[in-house]
Amino acid sequence: MCRNAERLPPGAAVFAEPPAPLKPDTPRARPRLWTLDPQHHCPIIGTCLPLADLQRIAKRCHFAARPDDDFALHVEAVSHARSRNPASEAIQRHLDARYRLAIARFARFKTDAELRDEWHASLARGDVAGPLWALCTHRMASAETLQAAYQRVHMLSHQVGAGLAADTRRLAQLEKENTELRTGLKRELTALRRQLAAAESALGERDAARTEAAELKKRLHRFESGQVMVDLGRRLMSLQGATEDLATATRRIYTLESTLRDAHQESIRIAAERDTALSERNALEAILQASLPATDEAETLCTRAGSDDCAGCPQATTERCILYVGGRAALIAQYRELAGRLGIRLIHHDGGLEESLSRLPDLINGADAVLCPTDHISHNAYYHVKSHCKRIGRPCLFYKGGGVSSFAAAVARVNRGEYSVARQDEA
Repeated sequence: MCRNAERLPPGAAVFAEPPAPLKPDTPRARPRLWTLDPQHHCPIIGTCLPLADLQRIAKRCHFAARPDDDFALHVEAVSHARSRNPASEAIQRHLDARYRLAIARFARFKTDAELRDEWHASLARGDVAGPLWALCTHRMASAETLQAAYQRVHMLSHQVGAGLAADTRRLAQLEKENTELRTGLKRELTALRRQLAAAESALGERDAARTEAAELKKRLHRFESGQVMVDLGRRLMSLQGATEDLATATRRIYTLESTLRDAHQESIRIAAERDTALSERNALEAILQASLPATDEAETLCTRAGSDDCAGCPQATTERCILYVGGRAALIAQYRELAGRLGIRLIHHDGGLEESLSRLPDLINGADAVLCPTDHISHNAYYHVKSHCKRIGRPCLFYKGGGVSSFAAAVARVNRGEYSVARQDEA
């Protein structure tokens, strides 16, 4: 309840202290009503808050304006919106609840350009109130976009006013035409009655007059019984039904278009996953078809700091030495076999699960390159590997996936010279 709301006279203004500027590295929160530019309060309350809802909030929060004075209620609500108080908080909660669907739709967009496009699309559909509130309270909306929306709503209010005046003039003209038609209808009915009386008096003398009198009587009966109005009403109902069917079909089209867009995005994601799987499969096939067999020495893991340095290996002149940090312990033998097929000696460190992270610098110094699966390694080990590789200029590849196929694709990338952290002479 808003029993403690500040009582203000109609038209009074409340100015709030401007919010403290956000630090550059602080994420921007969703704006609230009282943090918006004061010039936006009038169009937001006037467009997004129906009069009936405003009257209920005014009664609950004890506005000073009379309940039947719509303009004074609007001015007082705009004044309350300039600062955080029970009335502005009540308006904020009401608008969030009323336009939650529009807020959720706009929340999916992360850039100012996307917000501006959705705003224009909403205007094209004739949907203004919900999109306006969702746009003004979106944390990614720029000042230029908000100003453009304000100008658009401002001009729409003028156009609606002009249209209302034109409709009023048109209504007056139609009422005048209706009066004239009623007068003409009465005159016609009077004339038809006279003609009918004359025809009936001459019925015995002329057969043609009898037929004319019957036709006139039939026409008169249709007018007097209201059959003509009934026929017109049926036609109007038929047209209204066709209009509703058209509106339903239009809404269904919008729904189908939205579903099609979602399906297109899903197909793009699936295609990307397919391409990744194909790349891993091709890399695995290339390794399996390699002619170099894995040796027993290449399948052994180094377990002592300082002695598993690749520079001291007997095959250092013919084999490359790669350090593999993290991964799945159950697949290490398969990793070594694949590396051995390419003439690569594999050193393994479990990323700090059982082995000490202090061994990593010596292992990195003795390796030609480093492989690191980002989804199967601790954060501490990841940053140890990354910082030391950057410091000494050791090539390092970070990739996603702990399976054999992912490892094969990573080894293939290393053979092609693709690294996340390159050598210093390559950087």
